[in-house]
This record gives sequence, structure tokens and C-alpha cells, in this order.
Amino acid sequence: MIKLITKSTEYLQSKGFDKPEVGIILGTGLGQLIDQIEIIAEASYNHIPNFPTATVEFHKGKLVYGVLEGKKIVVMQGRFHVYEGYSLQDVSFPVRIMEKLGIKILLVSNAAGAINLDFKKGELMLIDDHINLQGGSPLAFKGVSELGERFTDMSAPYNAEINTKFESIAKENDITLHKGVYASVVGPQLETRAEYRMLKTIGADAVGMSTVPEIIVANHLNLKAAAVSVLTDECNPNNLKPVDIGEIIAMAGKAEPNMITLFKELIKTL
Repeated sequence: MIKLITKSTEYLQSKGFDKPEVGIILGTGLGQLIDQIEIIAEASYNHIPNFPTATVEFHKGKLVYGVLEGKKIVVMQGRFHVYEGYSLQDVSFPVRIMEKLGIKILLVSNAAGAINLDFKKGELMLIDDHINLQGGSPLAFKGVSELGERFTDMSAPYNAEINTKFESIAKENDITLHKGVYASVVGPQLETRAEYRMLKTIGADAVGMSTVPEIIVANHLNLKAAAVSVLTDECNPNNLKPVDIGEIIAMAGKAEPNMITLFKELIKTL
């Protein structure tokens, strides 16, 4: 793993990726932040040694390096998922590369379904905690202790200081920002009525198919991490309608300006 990380990092450094401070992972329908960045360098995933390749049609496949609000950042424009056939180590590999490049903070966005019916589609949820239902751990491999503490503490996986800043920014900009628990499932199928009831029973406020592996690895690497979900649909098991992926993408796009405001204003404060 160390050799793989080194080779990928050296390639990106040769392309001009120079000590970014913040890493950002952009989720489904959340690509417009790129337009706000003064781009210095970029690399397609399929050109980066040892990198997976995004196979979801609405995910780009590019690592972008540049400046946003005076800070050097590196952005994943498109992410990887277990449901694409990748392992949890593959999915979280880019976080290890970004840390090796120099980031100290990881910000993550995703699209999620609202389990908590007090939350409405088009609103945002700040992730305060999570439930890993992906059937494994990105840290469960031989040699993981060479990269960080094997028994990584997860008592507070989302940085409280950053979350407090997010909440203040939301209040100042009149953005509805709920706080809740995110459950990460494998997918790609959406949940049944019984599964939605189960998720509510175990304490989930929203459900999606990403984010948790990256957050676990961020904690393994002692990065400050935070994540925000765009709530794209309402998961009411008593009135469940067939899923419309097009509507989910459209809803993510509608909520994206608020997400961009949160991320930009936060980066100003770092």
C-alpha cells in the first residue's frame, strides 16, 4: 500500500499538485464548486497510477488542484463506491493520496435520502455521526498499522469545531442545515419499505451509499473531517413511491448553491 500511495503521489506532484491544505470530495450532482476554483492543475483518474476509475455516468473522473478563498485545495470531482465493484480500500484510496499531498482537512458532500421525515428534500444535513452498513472496514487489511493506528478511535469522527462553523455559516446565510446521523449502505438498489423502517429504528436520519469509508480513513490519518448531505428524496415507508434518479440528480443540483456557500465560507475561516 505504501508503494502504491507513493507512486500516485509522485505522479500528481509532477503535474503541479503542491501541498494543498484542504481536500474536498464532491458527491452526486454537486460538481459546480469547480467553477469557483482558480484551477492550477488537474488529472484524470484514469491517468493517475493505481487510481480507480469512476463508472457512474453522473460522476466526473478528475482530481482538481487550485485555489479557493485563498486556500490551496484538491478536489475529487466524482468519487468511487462499493456498488461499482470496488473494495473499501479502493474507495478510500484517494483520501490517502490527498493526505500524502499535504491536506489537513477533508470536506465531503453527498446526496442522501431523508429517513427523518422532519427533514425535506432540497434541504441539507450536517453529518454528526454515522452508521456503517457497508459490510466491512477500509482499515481491514494487512499492514494497515504502518499507515496509522489500526484501532482508530471513532468516538467523534466528524470534527466538532468545523461542524460549529458550518452551523454558524448556515444561520448567517439563512440556509436550512439539519444535523443528524448518516447510514451508509452498499447499494446500488434503493431501500425497501422494511429497510427504511429498520434504518429509522437504529437511529439513522439519512441514508446513502458513500462517505463513511472516506471518513474512517480520514480519522485513521488524523485529518479533521466534516460532511454535508443534500437530501434528495423523502423515504417514507408508509407512502413510498418508485425512485426517479433524474429527480434525485435535479434535486441535488437545486440544493447545490447552498452547499457551495457553506464550503466557500468555511474555507475562508480556515
